[in-house]
Amino acid sequence: MPRIASARPPAEPNSPEQHDRRRRILRAAVRIGSEKALERVQMHEVAKAAGVAIGTLYRYFPSKVHLFAAVMAAQVDHLDESVRPPAPGADLEGAVSELLVQASRDFLSRPVLAASMLQASNAANAATVADAIRIDATFRKILLRVLRIDTPTVQDVTLVRLLMQCWYGVLQLSLNGRVSMSDVEGDIRLACRLLLAPRSNAQAD
Repeated sequence: MPRIASARPPAEPNSPEQHDRRRRILRAAVRIGSEKALERVQMHEVAKAAGVAIGTLYRYFPSKVHLFAAVMAAQVDHLDESVRPPAPGADLEGAVSELLVQASRDFLSRPVLAASMLQASNAANAATVADAIRIDATFRKILLRVLRIDTPTVQDVTLVRLLMQCWYGVLQLSLNGRVSMSDVEGDIRLACRLLLAPRSNAQAD
């Protein structure tokens, strides 16, 4: 299990230069993390590849958990930017299924990086790794948008949370070589049908 290094909150970039440095760090982490498992990634290697001082890297990302949770948050942000609500009359459960199936294919296309992102996300405590909260909140927003639920009930939020947890689990099984890609897709579609059936707008679907 990677160590979460510091109780000090990570710095937030303010200037355009700081945002650029942070983006370069994340891009370097993606490149290195696509080739090396999380335990083999060295922070000084990421800093060098990003062209920043090691102190700058640690200021934004106090540990590898912070760093790769941020990488996953960036991936979820990219998904958020690309997803639009389905057309009126569409099969909403089917739309969520297709979204998660495609996201799974993209995620698993870089299995080493995917494993690091999942490991970091699972290890991230919301009290010390703000991106853990951002991942969950953004993913929930995406799924509710595809479901066309503007004002979710408590049950809607619970169902979406369970679906997210199921998705993470299926991805981990695939990364561990315990299920095939066809099983991943079948499990996702079944989970969507079972978990989303009781949602608040199911009768309107």
